[in-house]
Amino acid sequence: MSYLGVGVSPGNVPVYHGTNLKVIDRRVRVAELVLRCLICGLSVLAAVLVGTDTQIKEIFTIQKKARFTDMKALVFLVAANGITAAYSLVQGVRCVVGMVRGSVLFSKPLALAIFSGDQALAYLNVAAVGAAAQSAAFAKLGQTKLQWMLICNMYGKFCNQIGEGIAVSLLVSICMVGLSCISAFGLFRLYGSNKAKNNSGW
Repeated sequence: MSYLGVGVSPGNVPVYHGTNLKVIDRRVRVAELVLRCLICGLSVLAAVLVGTDTQIKEIFTIQKKARFTDMKALVFLVAANGITAAYSLVQGVRCVVGMVRGSVLFSKPLALAIFSGDQALAYLNVAAVGAAAQSAAFAKLGQTKLQWMLICNMYGKFCNQIGEGIAVSLLVSICMVGLSCISAFGLFRLYGSNKAKNNSGW
């Protein structure tokens, strides 16, 4: 009667679930590693584009040098990209170590810490890009009511490179939002698996 399942312990069912969990976890970790490497590279690129951007303009024999430090929003953007690059590098190393060992993430505190860090960095990048984009719009379009002149008419090269840096930072923000979804999946999966075990009585 063993072919009917009589006498066979239902304890063998979670084995298949565990195997599927490892396959899913491997795919998620590959996607996470790719995103973290991409974010790290893009963050460094954005920080370099904005941080190294300068242009000297001569006005009536007076030289004025435009730097990213002249706008606090750009300083915030460079700092946010630097923090994101360092954080992504550390987390990328963690992903590589986990993949080499072949271990599955079962620690709730670690999953919660990763989720919280990814969320914080996502919000930080979105805020930095929003502030930099607003400042760039004022520099590009000016504000006649407040008598703010169009700075980009004087510093065209400077503004173009800043625009490229903001565009790359926007890609970083989008990737961070996607990464936050992956870390959320990793965290809530642990709670979902425990709930299923409690309902089954095992």
